[in-house]
Amino acid sequence: QVQLVESGGNLVQPGGSLRLSCAASGSMFSTYIMSWYRQAPGNQRELVAAIARHGTTTYGDFVKGRFTISRDNVKSTVYLQMNNLKVEDTALYYCNAVVPPNYTINYWGNGTLVTVSS
Repeated sequence: QVQLVESGGNLVQPGGSLRLSCAASGSMFSTYIMSWYRQAPGNQRELVAAIARHGTTTYGDFVKGRFTISRDNVKSTVYLQMNNLKVEDTALYYCNAVVPPNYTINYWGNGTLVTVSS
């Protein structure tokens, strides 16, 4: 069982920045594939960014160089640095972990709310 706790969501103006954090339990964090997803009201949950065990990253098309995912395996934490935020980035942001041995089991956090508004 892996527990994920997100933090860092807040109200920010368009063009502003936020850094989300997700702390994971368990001693094998370095082996997890970690991702951030988001879900806005009325929309499906979508992938924002993912980072593999060795640091390879993937981003949703809408990110377009504005967000950066990173991980600290010592602190068992994954981060999402979000810059140049837009109103359409408003959503509940969820942390996700996919774990060994088969990488078929997903764990989710409860989400952290990001609101972009003037």
